[in-house]
Amino acid sequence: MNPLVDAWRARGRDRTLCGQRVFTVEVAASGRETAPPLLVLHGFPTSSFDFHRVVDGLAGHRRVILFDFLGFGLSAKPDRPYRLVGQADLAAALVDDLGIDRLGLLTHDIGDTVGGELLARQLEGTWDVEVTDRVLTNGTVFMDLVHLSDGQRFLEALPDERLAPGVLDRDAVLAGLSATFAPTFEASAEELDAQWALISAEDGELLLPRLARYIEERRQLEHRFTPPVVDHPSPLVVVWGNDDPIAVPAMADRLAAARPDARVVRLDGVGHYPMVEAPARFLAAVGADR
Repeated sequence: MNPLVDAWRARGRDRTLCGQRVFTVEVAASGRETAPPLLVLHGFPTSSFDFHRVVDGLAGHRRVILFDFLGFGLSAKPDRPYRLVGQADLAAALVDDLGIDRLGLLTHDIGDTVGGELLARQLEGTWDVEVTDRVLTNGTVFMDLVHLSDGQRFLEALPDERLAPGVLDRDAVLAGLSATFAPTFEASAEELDAQWALISAEDGELLLPRLARYIEERRQLEHRFTPPVVDHPSPLVVVWGNDDPIAVPAMADRLAAARPDARVVRLDGVGHYPMVEAPARFLAAVGADR
């Protein structure tokens, strides 16, 4: 497939969660464990692979757990409707399968919303897991501020059904992904090849209109997803790429105003994928060395 993808696949395993095949990765702490496990939730249209350059840094003093949402990366890609609340079900099932009752959350993009659903469940008492700390990075926390890309608008306008082959090709998908990076960042050919390999595994690119239903779900359920992200009492770190054309810096500004106790780190010259575009700066911002 791709050397980077092969290496990432070798670090993980498939589990059956909610009746579906889900690719999961567990990385043990390299030093003495001083914090609960960290659950990492990735974004659209990519996968847990986004964190392949930072996961070992994150695991200095805590176990790190990642998985690919259903329809993404190396997880199964059934032709079916997709909902963010369903992805939250998978996250909860994985945590339960691992016997974890305390954890931190690191979320990105749609992972911010999946995390919001988990926090809502925890606050209402239907998810009996303590969330001890959170890191939130570039995502559409406030829908009135989002600047949807041309690609997102194109996918949202399509019917909620599998595409015919050839409608979306490698160049179109990767152009849309690259447009979310900072103008000064150029991903390596190997990295882009890996991203395409993961998106297109099992013809996953044909499901992108189905996966993009998250945009409307995000609008309709903002009253459920956003308040817990803002109000949950766990310590919050916000890491924001300031050159993000979609989740614009105004989102971080509003979140910082709503949570004056949060530690907010803004990364100049970084776009929508801080962990991809600036791995060392991302780890420093997260405080992985603390």
